[in-house]
Amino acid sequence: MTTTWQALEFGTVEGGALLDGVLATLLWFGIGVGVLALGFLALDLLTPGNLRTQVYTDHNPNAAILLGANHIALAIIVVTAIMTSADSLGQGLVDAAVYGMVGVVLQAVALRLLDAVIPTDVRALVNEPRMRGSAWAVGISLVAIGAVNAAALS
Repeated sequence: MTTTWQALEFGTVEGGALLDGVLATLLWFGIGVGVLALGFLALDLLTPGNLRTQVYTDHNPNAAILLGANHIALAIIVVTAIMTSADSLGQGLVDAAVYGMVGVVLQAVALRLLDAVIPTDVRALVNEPRMRGSAWAVGISLVAIGAVNAAALS
């Protein structure tokens, strides 16, 4: 019986390409987090009171539902903006940032339109201390609108 040993070929590791990839990752991540932060600020402007305080200090469940849903919607938009951006790093970063900001604006407009057509006042809902089913309905609507928003980017 003969045993055959095969050596693994690892090839070479190119440090420059690895460093470029790490830097690109950090830049893409920065764009994504920046867009999420802008989305938070937009939602904070559209809702009464300080959103951070309502969610993290007052533990308001309705404000937390809307914040979480808005972040999910914006994450879908950011991922799509990154995935459909130009192949060159510079242009791709600009594309993702611009389309991400457009996504934030469209989500804000959608929230105002949603507030106009539903029988619940979203601003009053955010201040309600007890969890309401309508907060879930608005949150899920925001995620659905975010998915449509993202599809429009491609």
